[in-house]
Amino acid sequence: MEIRGIERKLLYELKSLKVAELEQLSKALNEDIASVMRASKELENKGLVKLREEWKRVITTTEKGRKALEEGFPEKLLVLGILKSETNELEKILNLVGREANIALGWAIRRGWVKIEERNGKKTVALSVEDPRKLLDEETEEEKLLKFVSKSEEVSLDDIKSKTSETALNNLKLRGLISEYKKRIWYVEITEEGQKLVERGIPESEKGLSEITPHVIKSGVWKKIGFKKYKVEASGPKIYPGKRHPLREIIDKIRRIFLEMGFKEARGPIVESSFWCFDALFQPQDHPARELADTFYLKGLESKLPERDLVEKVKKTHENGWITGSRGWRYEWKEEIAKKSVLRTHTTAVSARYLQKVSPPSKVFSIGKVYRNEKTDWRRLHEFFQVEGIVVDEEATFRDLLGYLSTFFRKLGFEKIRFRPAYFPYTEISVEPEVYVEERDTWLELGGAGIFRPEVTEPFGIDCPVLAWGLGLERPIMLILGMRDIRDFYKNDLNWIRELPYRILRGV
Repeated sequence: MEIRGIERKLLYELKSLKVAELEQLSKALNEDIASVMRASKELENKGLVKLREEWKRVITTTEKGRKALEEGFPEKLLVLGILKSETNELEKILNLVGREANIALGWAIRRGWVKIEERNGKKTVALSVEDPRKLLDEETEEEKLLKFVSKSEEVSLDDIKSKTSETALNNLKLRGLISEYKKRIWYVEITEEGQKLVERGIPESEKGLSEITPHVIKSGVWKKIGFKKYKVEASGPKIYPGKRHPLREIIDKIRRIFLEMGFKEARGPIVESSFWCFDALFQPQDHPARELADTFYLKGLESKLPERDLVEKVKKTHENGWITGSRGWRYEWKEEIAKKSVLRTHTTAVSARYLQKVSPPSKVFSIGKVYRNEKTDWRRLHEFFQVEGIVVDEEATFRDLLGYLSTFFRKLGFEKIRFRPAYFPYTEISVEPEVYVEERDTWLELGGAGIFRPEVTEPFGIDCPVLAWGLGLERPIMLILGMRDIRDFYKNDLNWIRELPYRILRGV
């Protein structure tokens, strides 16, 4: 059995240690981690060591945390500002603290250091501790913990928990002064056979060159010494090439699917008026979905309405049906409600805007973020991507709509697809597409679709069928990647992104 140079050093290092972390061995041997890993793999194949991996949660200081250590915690700067200031007016005191004034005030009140009072119509701030100077000199538990963490590049979460309270740790995380992440630790342990070999003494390995360099070739030294045997089946270190976030990768794939189907892409604003988000889609102004329980409204921001002629047609359609043949919603439509600004609840608003300039035949899609006040769980988010599409064609039918959606989902890799009758204020006939998830033995609803009602299209001067759909993207992507929780998309887990096979992303 041939034992090469770095392998010999590794075994002798483990003779007394028995087991050690890969990074520890790298420093002790003065070799890079990749070389030590290769040597460990070789020795494992020979039965002389065992490799074991563990995941540990570690803590590191953030840039914001280092700044807090250098300049001081904002709440202490606030106390210092109050002591130095000749005024107790809240606004003037906060100006002294700077851009983190509100953070400083919040934490100072939370700790019971200051209190806010109102005198003569002005807010004042006063210290509520007997000896503020002593408060400034003494370190809080958070400051002590942050100093401890900053002394090393990273610290094990288990080590930290034994030195501080859970409250101090959570406060530093909440404030963004420290960050927590998972780290993979490799351990190398010498086997009984390896230990016996070291105790007997490892024989010298055969002479020869282990790598080819320009010097080796030019000098001709390889002709005299020769090369060592190279084991091509030996596993090397893992390499993590740069890759984009899985969401972005698959969104681009979805974009290509629609472009291949002959669609054009459209885009629209995230901050949208209620007119485009609701009114243009024939959603009544008293509809429950418009309430704060479902929609994020932007306080103090009023949106502009489009040209007067379109607004009047939408108004009449809501109130009495106008020329659409329906009786409308029979209420008094109000411009002030239509002007309210919202974070768009669906990308259908993009489709509504596009109806101003469309002429049949035309096929349009859009992909973008939407926002809803949803209860977050394994399959729901309050901020997510949606893909929207419309087909404007005089010969379009409901069967065409189902065909477009079936083709889209099959191109994404779903074989079992069904459509369930549904209701939406702006489409008739309406359906909800569902795909079958074998792992959960259930059907999962992925959005809504239908044919726009005349009340939506007539104000735009469109008198032909308009097929429309809006589909959530995270849910199907979650299923494609084998994920069990939709929230994992936004945890920024680098290890998950690194380990995710790239062929899954490209093969969708």
